[in-house]
Amino acid sequence: MPVLSSFYGILIYIYREINSKHHMPHFHAKFNEFEGVYDFEGNLIEGNLPKKKAKLVEAWCAIHEDELNASWTAWNESGELIKIEGLR
Repeated sequence: MPVLSSFYGILIYIYREINSKHHMPHFHAKFNEFEGVYDFEGNLIEGNLPKKKAKLVEAWCAIHEDELNASWTAWNESGELIKIEGLR
C-alpha cells in the first residue's frame, strides 16, 4: 500500500479497487494506532483519528480534491501513483 501523502505524522494511503469493501473512491489516513477511511469530500467512512488530526485530514482533502481524483484514476487504471503534497 503506497503512501500518497504525509504531513504532521499522518500517512495517507490509497489502495487499488480490487475487491474493495468500500466500492467508492477513498483513502486511508493513519496516525500512530489510529486509522480513518475518507471519501474525497473529506467525510469519514469508517474508523477514527484524534479530532485535531481528523481536522487536518479534512482540510488537506478539501485543498486536494481534484488531485485525489486524478491520482485515484491513474492508480486504478494504470497502477501509476501520483503523489500529493502534504500540509505545511
